[in-house]
Amino acid sequence: MTPHTPEGLVAVFDQAVAAQRVALSRLTREQRRARTDRPGQYALDVVVDDAVLPVLHRAGVAVVSEESGWSGDRSSPITVVVDPVDGSTNCSREIPYWGISLCAIDAEGLLCALVTNTPLEERITAVRGEGAERNGSPLAPSDVTDVEHAVVAISGMPDRVLPWKQFRAMGSAALALCDVASGRLDGMLDALADRHGPWDYLGGLLVCLEAGASVRDVHRRELVVADPDARRQLLAGATPALVEALAPAVGEHDEA
Repeated sequence: MTPHTPEGLVAVFDQAVAAQRVALSRLTREQRRARTDRPGQYALDVVVDDAVLPVLHRAGVAVVSEESGWSGDRSSPITVVVDPVDGSTNCSREIPYWGISLCAIDAEGLLCALVTNTPLEERITAVRGEGAERNGSPLAPSDVTDVEHAVVAISGMPDRVLPWKQFRAMGSAALALCDVASGRLDGMLDALADRHGPWDYLGGLLVCLEAGASVRDVHRRELVVADPDARRQLLAGATPALVEALAPAVGEHDEA
């Protein structure tokens, strides 16, 4: 199994998942809640980054991490974008909705991804052209097209409250996207402008696309980027119609 095939990369991703688990298992509750001097960063983020990066580097790929930026072999045809702990606040407070997000990009775009809900032992994978799975079961979104029947995850307070069925603030963009892909949620929106970096959403984006859900940037910018300085504002839905129906919540007109 060569490491730059989807199968080889997913195997490497599984090793990164194992490294994350071991690193976190060594932290006390107080250590999980500790902060660094960098705004928004927990000490646990750095601990896990230090554990995961060597695993990825051994695969001979370029790496873009939320915690440490570019590293690895910059000449590689594969770039792996990683969020070592997506949902760090949830992790620090023992709320079981956090994990790791890894996504490989090649010259053609998103190649393969692995996202976990670590405390629930859920492993979500997607490979370009081959669909998406959770613990081996294929994923498919709901068929909801209108806001009134939608359960929606939000990140931040929306500009306009729509008459959705219910809403949730989940605390992990990667997992919320995966839950849209699986039908647990019908939609997801970023109410805060340009909050999420590529490590937050690329893994979940490929899971959504392979499952058949729809995702776009609020401002219709390209989502498949590895630039650590890039930020995007996401809209996701089980159907394209739901994505557009959710757009007014983040300042777009109904006809957008």
